[in-house]
Amino acid sequence: MTDPVRTTFHGFEQIPLREYAERAYLDYSMYVVLDRALPFLGDGLKPVQRRIVYAMSELGLGATAKPKKSARTVGDVIGKFHPHGDSACYEALVLMAQPFSYRYPLIDGQGNFGSADDPKSFAAMRYTESKLTPIAEVLLGELGQGTVDWTPNFDGTLEEPGWLPARLPHLLLNGTTGIAVGMATDVPPHNLNEVVSACVRLLDDPDATVRDLCEHVRGPDYPTTAEIITPAADLLAIYETGNGSVRARATFVKEGQDIVITALPYQVSPSKIIEQIAAQMRAKKLPWLEDIRDESDHANPVRIALIPRSNRVDVEQLMGHLFATTDLEKSYRVNMNVIGLDGKPQVKNLKMLLAEWLAFRTDTVTRRLKHRLEKVERRLHLLEGLLVAFLNLDEVIRIIRTEDEPKAALIARFQLSEDQADYILETKLKQLARLEEMKIRGEQDELDIERDRIITTLDSKAKLKKLVKDELLADAKKFGDARRSPLVSREAAQALDETELVASEPITVVLSQKGWVRAAKGHDIDAAALSYREGDKLLAAAKGRTTQQVAFLDSAGRSYSTLAHSLPSARGNGEPLTGRFSPAAGASFAALASGGNDDRFVLASSHGYGFVTRFENLTGRQKAGKAMLSLSEGAKVLQPAAVGSVEADRIVAVTSAGHLLAFPVSDLPELDKGKGNKIIEIPKAKRGTERVIAVAVVPPGGTLVVQSGSRTMSLSFKDLGEYVGARASRGGLLPRGWQKVDGLQVES
Repeated sequence: MTDPVRTTFHGFEQIPLREYAERAYLDYSMYVVLDRALPFLGDGLKPVQRRIVYAMSELGLGATAKPKKSARTVGDVIGKFHPHGDSACYEALVLMAQPFSYRYPLIDGQGNFGSADDPKSFAAMRYTESKLTPIAEVLLGELGQGTVDWTPNFDGTLEEPGWLPARLPHLLLNGTTGIAVGMATDVPPHNLNEVVSACVRLLDDPDATVRDLCEHVRGPDYPTTAEIITPAADLLAIYETGNGSVRARATFVKEGQDIVITALPYQVSPSKIIEQIAAQMRAKKLPWLEDIRDESDHANPVRIALIPRSNRVDVEQLMGHLFATTDLEKSYRVNMNVIGLDGKPQVKNLKMLLAEWLAFRTDTVTRRLKHRLEKVERRLHLLEGLLVAFLNLDEVIRIIRTEDEPKAALIARFQLSEDQADYILETKLKQLARLEEMKIRGEQDELDIERDRIITTLDSKAKLKKLVKDELLADAKKFGDARRSPLVSREAAQALDETELVASEPITVVLSQKGWVRAAKGHDIDAAALSYREGDKLLAAAKGRTTQQVAFLDSAGRSYSTLAHSLPSARGNGEPLTGRFSPAAGASFAALASGGNDDRFVLASSHGYGFVTRFENLTGRQKAGKAMLSLSEGAKVLQPAAVGSVEADRIVAVTSAGHLLAFPVSDLPELDKGKGNKIIEIPKAKRGTERVIAVAVVPPGGTLVVQSGSRTMSLSFKDLGEYVGARASRGGLLPRGWQKVDGLQVES
């Protein structure tokens, strides 16, 4: 049964919403793909670009003409051919005029057309002027020679070319980018001489492979002197598949101690590079660099000076890090998706692109020759009639003077065509002078020769191919230039570990009682003599190097770590550790240590328990910390003591009652974390009042300094012999007057 909805017409069509949405979306998709985002393989242009170039040629804005306001061009384009926004149209015009965006600019811009630093900074179209560049003639030169199909414009009042008769494969010369519906295109620019050389190779050898063609087209050629570092094998894979990515890298030179960046990858602005490097410097991730300066000017569009901190900085390592962490090295997507001669989008490899373009070019030349042949034959036909009139001049004049219908009489008398008769009647008398016969016969001879040459060319594939080749080589000689982007095979850069970027220098990390931290240069620092914030004073200090990490222990036994070079300078009061870490509520920072991953430290609590651990165990967790030293109720964390030799060094512990015990480090077990084993015995009866004051590690030849108030007592490694005992024993009692110990220090 027929659907009554579809057979009844009420002045509108009723269809399901699903069907309408599907049809509308497909129509829009096809419009975006074919008429907006993807270029046509023949002339390599999108519709808006084609219309801009054509409109400028119609306005007489050739390379030798005086430029006109860009607003005039944009007005013509959107008023006659491209009914879209003027800003989008002007932006497309500007892009074709920017030498840093187009490898071979089609438009010569007068005024502010943006800069490599900010391509969008161009002036409004009412301020700028423009005209076509000489190379645009390659696209337009054969336009009026029957080479293209003409289509009505959007309102049917004018005609516009469906494509431009490009004499060179413009698609590959300037490349293109575009995003359609469900597909995109990214064709990189190439060198004109290389592309023409590949076209000639394919004309001579139609069976040439993509590998053969890549002997000529060695890779993309961007409008910048930055290096292309993609390996040749990867470039070959791109041209064989039509897909892939190309990696470009900035170039630099060494001027004295300074590093000067002289070229940036395609579409990378100097200001962005400076911002990226400066951000790393502010975050203290580039300690090798002292300063960065933008020295770019008109003579040197790209000149960025990097000032290293010293002449010991490894330039190659530093630049490798910057290549990996900034846009000094950039990857570009390649997706050679274009609209072919069949009107369909397709991703094409290099041979497909060139072969199809050569077919387009051959067809264009054929149409041009046929168009010229028609003109030559028509002119010969008219000259033949004119010669008849000249040889019978008196009779022609008589017919014109006496006959009511001279055209018909001429046709009947001399067997002329209507065109010949019209041409004779339109001829001026001065052209019938005696010398004109020689001119007519001379022109006939020239046109006969040209006609024979055109017919011979059209009838011979070899001659047609030679003509295409000769024209390609002539344009290459006229417009070709040297490659700009050097092809250099390099490995992709790798970012350095943060510690590798830091010069290894001695520092002393100082922690105050209120949890403020700073780092002073050198190891001969009197930490107690530094200035502190009001109500604050020294808690602990640790010697280390800028390339190492610093670990902090809080009162709950948790460990936190950070890079030593990232700590603030000791010139000021430093910064609170709570800004870097998040200790538990009520916990405060109690101790610190610094060293290499394999360095060993003795961790101990005031209740006399502890263990040896590698420094690596103290690191790894930054913000929240990691549980390290298990504390019994009321126990406090002691300052860690660095171990030099597990076999030779002695651990020394002293209690608040003046008991001091020394025993070999090897007697204390090595653990990753925990409470540890008993170091020194505190009688059960005294555990509430007596506690361990400090733990130290004394190497052979070292001296232990016992601090008691303002007094100090030195005990050599040999002197410690009388205090040596078994681990977990009571130890010996210090002499009277030294039993109130404030701390221990070790001197080499």
